[in-house]
Amino acid sequence: MPNPREIHRHMRSVTNIRQITKAMKMVASARLRKAQERAITTKPFAEKIKQLLQDAVSDRSVLGHIDPKSMPLLEQRPVKRTGYIVVSSDKGLAGPYNSNVLKHAQMELMDSDDYTLITVGRKAKEFFSRRGYDISEALFGFSDKPSYENANDIARAAIKIFLNGSVDEVVLIYTEFKSALASTPVTKHVLPIVPPAAAEETDAKASGAQASANEIIFEPNPVDVIKQLLPYYVKTEIYAALMQCAASELGARMTAMSSATDNASDLIRNLELSYNKARQAGITNEINEIVGGAEALNS
Repeated sequence: MPNPREIHRHMRSVTNIRQITKAMKMVASARLRKAQERAITTKPFAEKIKQLLQDAVSDRSVLGHIDPKSMPLLEQRPVKRTGYIVVSSDKGLAGPYNSNVLKHAQMELMDSDDYTLITVGRKAKEFFSRRGYDISEALFGFSDKPSYENANDIARAAIKIFLNGSVDEVVLIYTEFKSALASTPVTKHVLPIVPPAAAEETDAKASGAQASANEIIFEPNPVDVIKQLLPYYVKTEIYAALMQCAASELGARMTAMSSATDNASDLIRNLELSYNKARQAGITNEINEIVGGAEALNS
């Protein structure tokens, strides 16, 4: 049986760890509420940008005047090389959050013969570096508190490799936030931008009523508006994805730290039981030695 002193030392160590995990759980829980609010409020903004793009391209006269050379982000090319943007966290202790998205990304890369890889988050960089993948660019240091500037940097890197012809398409791999207990790795097409399909025409009367209800005036003209919207659309999509990842990371960390705290409490109870048994056994041995010594003296 282990020495009571060793068991007591182990108990103090586990108690200290429990205090750390409990504190980390509380911090993640507090930050999760803010991250969740940001993730939820970002979605309508991204949808509105998408709606503006749809309204701009839904005009038949506009579609006829779009020059693909003046809007290279719309250019559809045969896909020979794919650019992947993989978003992970900078820190561990987040349960299966990183392993799920990185395994999902690895499966996507296995299906691609030619690729360019951009990693977001220190864990993604370390994961692919250890496995010999060629990383074109690595960005990290903001996984749990991303800003629009961070999304702008990622979008700039994605647009750069697409415009210079290094890749024919860009795909974003990230984690979609469902709840504090659930998140799902997803793959999203980023470039080239595929304009949302225009609404189908109905009869003249219904069409006229819809035009009057949803009429939007583009200044100076829809073509110039589309040119400005396209890169902004990419940035907004990436920013919304970063918000989803931040909420997913904090939710996974809160859940992991909660489980770690509960496991530490269970371990402490078992160690207390072992400690009491060891002390009782030690006291029993001492009593037996005293009784045995007394009997030897009397004899």
